[in-house]
Amino acid sequence: MVTTASTTSAPVAPNAPLRGRRSPLASVGLHATLVVASVIAVFPVLWVLLTSLKPAAYATSTDFVKDTTLANYTNLLNDTPFLTWFANSLLVAGLTTVIGVFVAATTGYAVSRFRFPGKRGLMWTLLITQMFPVAVLIVPIYNIMSSMGLLNQPVGLVITYLTIAVPFCAWMMKGFFDTIPREIDESGQVDGLTPFGTFWRLILPLAKPGIAVTAFYSFVTAWGEVAYASAFMVGDENLTLAGGLQKFVNQYGAQWGPMAAASVLIAIPAALVFLFAQRHLVTGVSAGAVKG
Repeated sequence: MVTTASTTSAPVAPNAPLRGRRSPLASVGLHATLVVASVIAVFPVLWVLLTSLKPAAYATSTDFVKDTTLANYTNLLNDTPFLTWFANSLLVAGLTTVIGVFVAATTGYAVSRFRFPGKRGLMWTLLITQMFPVAVLIVPIYNIMSSMGLLNQPVGLVITYLTIAVPFCAWMMKGFFDTIPREIDESGQVDGLTPFGTFWRLILPLAKPGIAVTAFYSFVTAWGEVAYASAFMVGDENLTLAGGLQKFVNQYGAQWGPMAAASVLIAIPAALVFLFAQRHLVTGVSAGAVKG
């Protein structure tokens, strides 16, 4: 008769430390660090918000609440071309987002799925264009836009912002499309779909996380950019928000109240876009980063 050894494990002592359990001191330190980091992150936003509610005489004071008023907002909306600047920025950012998403998605899909002459060169070009700083590109782009008559035109800014957003987004979308099985493309071909039909009807619905990240990046790129907007646009009726805010600062001083109020209003569209895309951001960024 064969006997088998008992496989029961030895009992664990009640006071034995468990792997992964933090000590009380480590837990307190972690939570204290998170609280400090949260305060550091929130404080500038809170300071701008409170400054926008202060009268001009107390704009630079350290009092958090001093004679709260909405005068800065009413003056900004009624006495300045802020709404015109806002509309110009919304137009430019909206066009950049829509066109940028379409171009980046189609480019990423083509590079991910097809083989064609110059594919490697195209990918290197998309990568290399990200290495040039704004200070190097602003003069040649200005000359190109001037020769094409696109200075002081929203379409000129849209084209400029697309040169910034599309290369990065195309790389990211390519990495995301690599995670989608090619069998889906083959099933579309069996059903008689064209390559674009397969992309539009089968692949694109599966790429919502990547599309969300691309849309968010394109919008923020156009919404918050300053250098090109200040160099390419002149005249109150043509300025975007980036150029319009500079009107509140001159050699004699700064109008901190209206500027703070404008900053608060400017942040609202970006926050709304972020809230709309936030559930897809982590998935889209991680997929594009891992497979890119």
